[in-house]
Amino acid sequence: MRPITPAGRSLAVLAGALALAGAVSGCGIRTTAVPVNAGAAPSRVPCEVSEGNLTTQAQPAGTVIRIQLVCGSELVPVERTVAVPAGKAPGDRVQVARALLEELLEQPSATERDAGFTTYVRGPLTVSEARAGDPPGTLRLSRQPEDLPTAALAQIVCTLTEGAATDGAVVLGGPGAYGARGYRCDDDTRRSPESAVPTTGPLPSAS
Repeated sequence: MRPITPAGRSLAVLAGALALAGAVSGCGIRTTAVPVNAGAAPSRVPCEVSEGNLTTQAQPAGTVIRIQLVCGSELVPVERTVAVPAGKAPGDRVQVARALLEELLEQPSATERDAGFTTYVRGPLTVSEARAGDPPGTLRLSRQPEDLPTAALAQIVCTLTEGAATDGAVVLGGPGAYGARGYRCDDDTRRSPESAVPTTGPLPSAS
């Protein structure tokens, strides 16, 4: 038998390595020269703010209200303390709507941001009372509702339907000559605020 020289031994080692690499590739396993670090598993944001962390925008005599913020691509109610009269008589409706809109315009607090909340409502944006001839209960925004980002309109509609005693719908108009329209907040709107906000049927004019 012919003795194996060092050169021959090196060729044998090389051939074995190539054969092993081919076997690995044939099994669909891709080799890599560096370690792969996939990182930590993604964490789910809580979308919840504890009562002890309520955002306070007023003195202790304020009232706790609920607004709709976006968290996890859905509308989620958040409580805040604001200077809204405790007795919400019908005449206070515009004042309540203004307080709610001002809260939607506020950027979430650090606690709310940590919980995953954000708002798509951006200023300048104000709300005022109805004009002559508007349907009963109309609120006029300083921008046309349909010109707002869909998620922002969903936040406004769902916040006002709950907080301004609107019976499940809210009638909104803009600064122009366009007539006001009724908007509803349903489960689909809460689950998907980026979708079109549903409207109500024809509205009666004020008598």
